[in-house]
This record gives sequence, C-alpha cells and structure tokens, in this order.
Amino acid sequence: MGEISEFSFSVRLFVKTYKWRRIDPTPWTSVSKPLSESRVAVVSSAGFVLPDQEPFDQKMKGGDPSYRLIPADTDVATLIDAHRSESFDHTGMDQDPNLVFPLDRMREMVESGRIGELAPRHPSMMGSITAPGRMIKQTAPQAASDLVEDQVDVALLIPV
Repeated sequence: MGEISEFSFSVRLFVKTYKWRRIDPTPWTSVSKPLSESRVAVVSSAGFVLPDQEPFDQKMKGGDPSYRLIPADTDVATLIDAHRSESFDHTGMDQDPNLVFPLDRMREMVESGRIGELAPRHPSMMGSITAPGRMIKQTAPQAASDLVEDQVDVALLIPV
C-alpha cells in the first residue's frame, strides 16, 4: 500500500476533495451452496478488453460506465489494459493479467474441484469511475442480468 505523498499533486487534490459515497445497507447475498458445486464469475474493474472489443472511452467525463464480456476460454495474455487511471502502476497487471482478472487461477480451481465450474462470460469494467450514477443505474443492473442469464452462483469481485 502506497502513501498519499507518492501521488502527483493533482491526484492528491482529487482524493482530498472527492465526495465519497456511502452505500448503506451494504448489498449482500449469502452463498447458498458449496463453492465446489457453484458456477463462479470474475467481475473486475481492471478495464481489460479483448483485441476485437472497443476500448473504454478514456475521455468520458466521470469515466466510461460500460463493460465488456470476456469469454471464459480467453487467453489472459491477449487482454489489453484500457484502464484510464494514472494513479497506480499498471506494470504488474500488464505483466500478469491474472493479478486482476484471474481466469487461469479460476480454471485451476475448477480442475482441482475447489469450484464447480467457471461461468461462460466475465464482466470487465473500467475502474476510476468518479461519477458512478450511470454505473449504478444502467451498467450494474445489466451486468447482473448477464450473470443471472449465465446462472452464476458466486461472483468474485476484483476492484482495481
């Protein structure tokens, strides 16, 4: 974990003045069956896209609230970092996308029997959404609908 002093002046100013939202009560659903019998999806705000997918809009005010569906059989080495934030070092996730979109690790867990199966599709969203209204009202319900359609039991949420 870094220190606030490590960030640029503009990032420090942003963090100091940003109006953080509180979600109360915290939405939560208990797991209804063992992971070894569950279909699991990865939901990440790493901002990854596939080569044939449109990149996230880097210039959209407040951040691009859209998402991309990444198929379960995707080679993570083909994922492209389209995350707009300069507030963190992208080197690690660029060198090993499994750090923030762990499809390879999830496939290993399926093989070992730790989880039942991997969902067919996995939502990739842009992190650094500073105006989350559109994300809350439009994107999240649509992504949730896709997860329901794919009969997902458990979503592994990975904030970046």
